[in-house]
Amino acid sequence: MRQFIKYFIIVLLIVLADQASKLWVHYHMAMGVEGQINLIGKILKLTYTLNPSMAFSIHLGFKYGKLLLTITRIAASCYIFWCVVQAIRECVAPAWVWGWALVLAGAIGNSIDSTFYGIWLDNALDTAPMQWFHGQVIDMIHIDLWSGVMPDWMPIWGGMHVCCLPIFNIADVAISVGLLFILCNASAKSNSTSDLRNECALYEEGCG
Repeated sequence: MRQFIKYFIIVLLIVLADQASKLWVHYHMAMGVEGQINLIGKILKLTYTLNPSMAFSIHLGFKYGKLLLTITRIAASCYIFWCVVQAIRECVAPAWVWGWALVLAGAIGNSIDSTFYGIWLDNALDTAPMQWFHGQVIDMIHIDLWSGVMPDWMPIWGGMHVCCLPIFNIADVAISVGLLFILCNASAKSNSTSDLRNECALYEEGCG
């Protein structure tokens, strides 16, 4: 049990930080450009935005698309949780486990938005068939390298005001860093697993 604690404490802290930042933004900032807060010059800002769909505002274009997306997020969170538990039990390379733990924290953070914010914050779209599972994800971290209105002829984003980099949140950061950990340690995972299992066995014998 002891080997699980450090990972899940970090997961919990990231989820709490993610939700605290989103709720602070919701209750203390105006939506969009009017409510922007400059943190570092005009490059790093807080900009309160709502994302009703996937990354880069890509929509699933049918009535229950958002419901499907939310259920997929929840299912992915459950599966990643199982993967983290199995990886810890099998004494997989710690960097690999940390990567999946960060992805898990981010997935849980955004799943909470999608599942509950339609009810808690009443931020579901007017066209949503229900408020449950139709909450919009709150984004606020804005690295403003360039922003402007896209040409009308462009698919998906035509006529929309977009940023060079998407506005994101702490959950997104956790997912991105976690995936980077996983990619950087993919080759080390298989090579170090047997050695780590031996270390874990010795550790458990010592504790016993």
